[in-house]
Amino acid sequence: MILYMKKTALFLVLLQFLTFFSGCVRQNETRAADLSLAAEKVSVSYDVPLDPEVKDIPFSDSAAASILYCPDSKEILYGHDINDRRAIASTTKIMTALLGSEAAAEDDIVVEVTKEMYAEGSSLCLREGEKLKLSEIVRGMMAVSGNDAANAVALTCGGSIEGFADMMNQRAAELGMKNTHFVTPSGLDAPEHYSTAYDMALLGAAAMENDAFRSVVSSPSAEVHYAEPEGKTQTLRNSNRLLSDYDGCIGIKTGFTDEAGRTLVSCAERNGVRLIAVTLCDRDDWRDHKAMLDHGFSQLSRVSLWNCDREISLAVAGTADDVRLIPRDEITAVIKNDDKNKIKEKIFVPRFLYSPVAPGTVAGSVEYRIGDRIIAAGELITA
Repeated sequence: MILYMKKTALFLVLLQFLTFFSGCVRQNETRAADLSLAAEKVSVSYDVPLDPEVKDIPFSDSAAASILYCPDSKEILYGHDINDRRAIASTTKIMTALLGSEAAAEDDIVVEVTKEMYAEGSSLCLREGEKLKLSEIVRGMMAVSGNDAANAVALTCGGSIEGFADMMNQRAAELGMKNTHFVTPSGLDAPEHYSTAYDMALLGAAAMENDAFRSVVSSPSAEVHYAEPEGKTQTLRNSNRLLSDYDGCIGIKTGFTDEAGRTLVSCAERNGVRLIAVTLCDRDDWRDHKAMLDHGFSQLSRVSLWNCDREISLAVAGTADDVRLIPRDEITAVIKNDDKNKIKEKIFVPRFLYSPVAPGTVAGSVEYRIGDRIIAAGELITA
C-alpha cells in the first residue's frame, strides 16, 4: 500500500511537470509566432537599385551621396550612398516648381501676396498686397530660390503648407521616390523632410520633361512681371553657375542649409544624350558635377536603330502586291559605347495583311534588346 502511494505521488509530480513543460512550449511558440508577426509588420521592402559598381572612374567626388543618371536608358552610370536619406535644402523646389508649373498651365491665376507667404532665408522679396501670376512666382522662385515664393506656390495650389506637402508626397510616390518625404515647399530644414540622391535624380528627370519647367530652369536670367504694382519688373540672375560654366547644361537647382550642406541637381544634354547629376552635402559641387557629366558623355551615345528610309515588305492576301512597312517615327536609343555591337533586333509582323490596306495602318512592331533589357521599341505602319 505504501509502495502504491509513493508511485502515485511520483506519477502526479511527473504529470504536473509535463503539464508545465507543455504550457511553456506552447507559450514560447505563441511568443515566437507573435515575434514573427511583429517582424512581418515592421519589415519594409524597397524596390530601389543598389549603389553601382565603380570601376576605373577617373575622378572622385566630395559628396556625402551622389549619382549620375541617364533618364533615357534608366542607367546609373556612377554614384555612392544613392539611397541614403538626407536633407536636400532648396532642391526641394524642383517638386514645388513642377507642381506650380502644371497648375499654371491649367489656370495661370493672379496671386495676391499675403504675410502668410513670408519666409526666412533666400527671398524673392514679395510684399503684402502685390499681385502676380502663378507662373511668374515659379519663375522668380527658381531663379533666386525664394522661400517666400515657394510658400506662395504652396498656399495657392494646396490651400495650406500641409495640403501642398500632401500633393508633393503623392507625386513623389507616383514617380517611384520611395525614400522621400516632403514637409516644406522650400526645403528649409525639418525633421521629417528628406530624400535621396537616387530619388532626386528621378524627380529631376521627370521635371525636365515639363516644357514650362524646363524653360524656367534653363535660363541664366529671368524677368518677373507684376500685375500690381503695374509695370513692376524684377530682373534676376539664376543661382545655377553651371548654366554659364558647363557646355550643354540646361538646369536645374541649387540648395544650401546648415543641416543639408550644399546640394545640387543638374541636367545637361549633348548630341541627344541627357544626363542628370545629383550631389548631397558636397563642398565642391560645381567641380564634381562637371566631372560626373564629362564622364557620362564619354560613355554614352544616341544611336539610330531604324529610320524612315529603311522599309520591309509584307504580302497582301488575294493580290500580287506587297505593302511597305516603316516605323511610325525614327527609332533611337541611348546606349553605352561598348554595347553597340550587342544590340539585337526582333520584328513582329503577321504572315500577310488583308486587302484593302490604308496608309498609316499599324501592321507590326519592332523591339531592340541588349541582353534581357529592352532598349527601344516602336510600331511599324504601312507606307
